[in-house]
Amino acid sequence: MSIRILLADDHVVVRQGFKAMLERDGFEIIGEAGDGREAVKLAQQLRPDVALLDLAMPLLNGIDAAKQIVQASPGTRPILLTMFAEKHHVFAALRAGITGYLLKTRAVEDLELAIREVCKGGVYVSNGIGREVLQEYVANAEARSDPLTPREREVVQLVAEGKSTKEIASVLGISVKTADSHRSKIMQKLDIHEAAGLVRYAIRQGLIQP
Repeated sequence: MSIRILLADDHVVVRQGFKAMLERDGFEIIGEAGDGREAVKLAQQLRPDVALLDLAMPLLNGIDAAKQIVQASPGTRPILLTMFAEKHHVFAALRAGITGYLLKTRAVEDLELAIREVCKGGVYVSNGIGREVLQEYVANAEARSDPLTPREREVVQLVAEGKSTKEIASVLGISVKTADSHRSKIMQKLDIHEAAGLVRYAIRQGLIQP
């Protein structure tokens, strides 16, 4: 039986390229998503073996999408595709339950190997990620802390994407009052007092691309 894959990337051309490559290698693409929220919904419906997720997706980034996918479909193994090798991105991915962290520059060489490794229960990290980064993750408990809740991270991303409080409430299915409350708590936690500061924070955390 072929491995069933959900492919999520907001660039159609990129998705088409990965789809062609994966199908050539014998994998089955059972769903495609253009943003993180759509990826979570499809994972819950389709229960893929692997969810291949771009890091920087609109509405919900790949890391936070992976957290929700693991909860919605425990049998799905998430692999993150990214251009970012910085350690804070790697740490955030590992905290989220990512089983594969794959640099796009290595995708052609490593993608098939990564998929087969995570389906066997392993964890795959691109060779472009320094071993010292992984050692630091294991050794440094402080690096695992995140001041924001998953919901607050969602709000930060949507604020950084330029969404109004009303639009945020609509996307998340909450009241405008609750959305505004989340925003106020986030600013207090981060000691940030204007939207531009939240945008900078979101960029540093990899929630959006600059």
